[in-house]
Amino acid sequence: MKTVAEQMELARKAQEAVAEYTQEQIDEVCLAIGWKVYRDENIAKLARMAVEETGYGNVESKILKHKRKVGGVMHDIKGAVSVGLMERDEASGISKYAKPVGVICAILPATNPTATCGGKAVGIVKGRNAVIFKASSRALKCTAETVRMMREGLKKVGAPEDLIQILEDSSRDGIAELMRVSDLVVATGSGAVVRAAYSSGTPAYGVGQGNAVAIVAEDADLVEAAEMICASKLFDYATSCSSENAVIAVADVYEPFMEEMLAHGCHLVSGADREKLQNHMWKVNAKGKLALNPDIIAKSAKVIAGGAGIAIPDGADILLVEGREPIADDKFHDEKISPVLTVYKAADFQDAYRILTELTSRVGRGHSCGIHTWRRDYIDYLGAHMKTSRVTVRQPMSAGNGGHPFNRMPSTATLGCGTWGGNITTENVHWKQFINVTWVNEPVSPWGFTDEEMWGEFWKKHGK
Repeated sequence: MKTVAEQMELARKAQEAVAEYTQEQIDEVCLAIGWKVYRDENIAKLARMAVEETGYGNVESKILKHKRKVGGVMHDIKGAVSVGLMERDEASGISKYAKPVGVICAILPATNPTATCGGKAVGIVKGRNAVIFKASSRALKCTAETVRMMREGLKKVGAPEDLIQILEDSSRDGIAELMRVSDLVVATGSGAVVRAAYSSGTPAYGVGQGNAVAIVAEDADLVEAAEMICASKLFDYATSCSSENAVIAVADVYEPFMEEMLAHGCHLVSGADREKLQNHMWKVNAKGKLALNPDIIAKSAKVIAGGAGIAIPDGADILLVEGREPIADDKFHDEKISPVLTVYKAADFQDAYRILTELTSRVGRGHSCGIHTWRRDYIDYLGAHMKTSRVTVRQPMSAGNGGHPFNRMPSTATLGCGTWGGNITTENVHWKQFINVTWVNEPVSPWGFTDEEMWGEFWKKHGK
């Protein structure tokens, strides 16, 4: 087993070897590693390994996730300038030059270990950086295989294989040392992981807690909304932090919307079964705290229902629970990371906004929200007032938030939540966060103003 210092030395040598690569050379490297984690036979293997090792999600979704995440990053970086002069503005005299960050520590989640690894590697290498991945303890084998495949790609084009590594000393001290000696940390995982990254002393990008909530307005296409929400919630058994955790339908369409949800493979859990489900989903952990039961995370509705001791019909893929108020007194407001969806009934859009605000202020501050509507005033209201990093309109949120061909969000599995979620950025963390930019400023005609030009209207209103 190599020490962190040994791996870091290898990473620095590899990064130095590509630091002077041309744009064409580094793009060829990205194509080589991207293909390894995009080609069908490889991702089928990685998807099977990930499900077998972690117990999270399902193979079909993980294959599609590779296509989306890796393919999306490849699309985003194609033709993008990450070497040398990026732009020049003759009017301002400003030129911008892209430089590498260096060696990046990338911390991966157990829920999405292989596609996140592949997508991150492509974006990081685009900036002529090296990366050392810290795999989840639940996903060591599948992550190591992902890295092995990408190293094969590096070798094929003559690039140093140590540009991409997996941390070998995964002890607490080893992880802390890797974060400390790296040039940048990007953490995709639990709140504890993100806090550790932020406290490492190294610049870091992290993610906030997920709790995506969508509004279904009175003008929504209910069939389309139900199809999108169900597909999103069911995808990989809701491993994505962008999977809808709750839906708020306004009263005018609540009943027909619920009918559509039931027609799309949902089962409404009510009465005594609702209590059984709640007691199974949240249990007191070893620390004496009520917490999400690990046995339900990213499992099928059938497995969850069986564990709760409730009967569901054949073909039921999603468990619906009607939300109760006060919201704080009903545990189903919490993040569930499973195909269990809470549905709230709102009087109108403003009432839906009230529920949305309370839900996300309790869990998932700053992450995302969605709305199924064509009304510009509703969309603009959320954009102007909601403390969120993303408003996803008429889309399945698990696909749309992190970038998809049907929108132009940057492709990523790392979603910043801004200061609302304790993060440094609201952006989708992608290749542009993995470069340093030098601003070159040249002299131009000086600007200036008179006191009257600047304060004249102010003086008329308020006096000097």
